[in-house]
Amino acid sequence: MALVASATPIEAVAPLRISFVGGGTDFPHWYEEHGGAVLSATIDHVVRVRVTERADRVVAVRSLDLDRLVAYHLDEGPVYDGALDLVKAAIERAGVHAGVDVEIRSEAPPGSGLGGSSALVTAVVAALAMLGRRRLTAPALAETAYRIEREDLRIAGGWQDQYAAAFGGCNLLVFSRSGVRVEPVADADRLAALAGGLLLCYTGHVRRNVGLIDRQIELHAQGREETLLGMKRLQEMAYAMRHAVEHADLPAIGALLHDAFVAKQQMNPFIAEHTPIESMLAAARDAGAYGGKVCGAGGGGYLLIAAAPDVQADVRAALATMGGEFAPFGFAPAGVRATRGDAMWAPAP
Repeated sequence: MALVASATPIEAVAPLRISFVGGGTDFPHWYEEHGGAVLSATIDHVVRVRVTERADRVVAVRSLDLDRLVAYHLDEGPVYDGALDLVKAAIERAGVHAGVDVEIRSEAPPGSGLGGSSALVTAVVAALAMLGRRRLTAPALAETAYRIEREDLRIAGGWQDQYAAAFGGCNLLVFSRSGVRVEPVADADRLAALAGGLLLCYTGHVRRNVGLIDRQIELHAQGREETLLGMKRLQEMAYAMRHAVEHADLPAIGALLHDAFVAKQQMNPFIAEHTPIESMLAAARDAGAYGGKVCGAGGGGYLLIAAAPDVQADVRAALATMGGEFAPFGFAPAGVRATRGDAMWAPAP
């Protein structure tokens, strides 16, 4: 009997995020012993996924950003060779029983530090859940995305990005052996006002596959005192940052961003190695910014900088001469969503 496929595609959108402070304390090797805390917020830069059913058992995945296509037969299964493996693994874990065409597009380059990989996996899982008419809670969706990345593909990392994409909004994420607690921070009006004092600057390049996360885990396993002290500082600062964000205290946010970058270097002294990150952050402060930090684990990508509106032109000019490129952004309250025609799928609370 021939398979019958729907011609109406499923469109899934998952937000990227900025992490104010606490990244690294969301790794099990840390929070299972010490607890962890991350303050992050989703923004209006997104990953888009389109899933269309096929009338055969072929899976075809196309990256519109990379202009790359991979295809395989479900009876043979995927080969994990570095080519769009995140999508392959999500399809495999979902247990898709018929062929699909999958198109993906991201509004940030790979390795940007904005949680794009996890947003992609979360969007694919959401689209496939809608395809299979399966309901998922936001925590279950985040955990599924985590398992795909960390267990199926053995990619080192933590939990914050999956939770950000699944829940959306500005949240304090608290990690412990007993699970993850999501505490919303500030309201939409306060965040909208705060966005005017924040700049997102692309450093101009990304160092990928330099093993920064693996090195951080290794330094912790060695009991390196500076690493342990840096992680403890980052965890504590997440609570101070929550207070600053709730009160839209831009100078305090800038000071904490600067302190967070110093603590990240204390945790892992290699995060800015062979990059212009340190010199760009220093130039931003010299131009009047309150402070800033690198987004993500390091190695390049985006900088998050707090600066009063009256000095932002000077900050932009200073970093532009160093190759910096600024991306306008706003905060986005919603997590991942999938639609098919007039129908919408969203994770349950």
